[in-house]
Amino acid sequence: MLHILALTSTLLLQRVTAHGGCLNYTVGDIWYPGYSPYDDPIPQDAAPWMPQRKWVTNDPIFSPTNISLACNAPGDPARAYIPLLPGQPITAVYMYWVHTVGPMIAWMARCPSDDCHTTDASRVSWFKIGQRGLESGTIETGTWFQGSFSRWDGSPSLWTETVPEGLQKGRYLIRHEIVSLHSAGKPQFYPQCAHVEVGGEGVESPGEEYLTRIPGVWSMDQPEINIDIYAPGIANRTVYNIPGPPVWKG
Repeated sequence: MLHILALTSTLLLQRVTAHGGCLNYTVGDIWYPGYSPYDDPIPQDAAPWMPQRKWVTNDPIFSPTNISLACNAPGDPARAYIPLLPGQPITAVYMYWVHTVGPMIAWMARCPSDDCHTTDASRVSWFKIGQRGLESGTIETGTWFQGSFSRWDGSPSLWTETVPEGLQKGRYLIRHEIVSLHSAGKPQFYPQCAHVEVGGEGVESPGEEYLTRIPGVWSMDQPEINIDIYAPGIANRTVYNIPGPPVWKG
């Protein structure tokens, strides 16, 4: 499986000039395809096996109020679901990620009536299932997970988070988001969404203190988002607090 992913990455490397994105997912030893903005959209749009919502460019979203922040642009619903169980890891597979500074957050949201095909991602209640930030060193020159997960040898960059224990069974959106902060005062947002179906016998769901809307969770009034990582008094800080609600572990 990893050999196939590495080959895919090598081919994509020849076509991607900047940035990147989540192009597929793995759960255990099972590989699930994602949407490729670099390939013909027609067969992908009609594919009954496609679990990832459509995105058509690897360019960033610059505004925290942009409606596309929910599931990228255009964010059209997928046709399939990735089966998951509470407590099970899911890995988002990125190709050729080039940025190194800023948080990475994984989210889930329950689809109303268990129908993600008709769900407006900007109108659901999202909750964090995992987040990664500054791992060591300073904000400007230290090691962020965004930098340490990236691979420059053509192999895939892997980001694994775990479905919360006891999560109520049903259909959800899962959203992986990278916020890049390398440009002073100009955050860049890179989200992708997929449809998942959580099985098992879980009955738990997060309380209101864990829930938010997207867009809505980020603001240029937040100093962690509207930040100049090179500014005196900020560059040498060794703590970066990821804004938004706390992570819900179930």
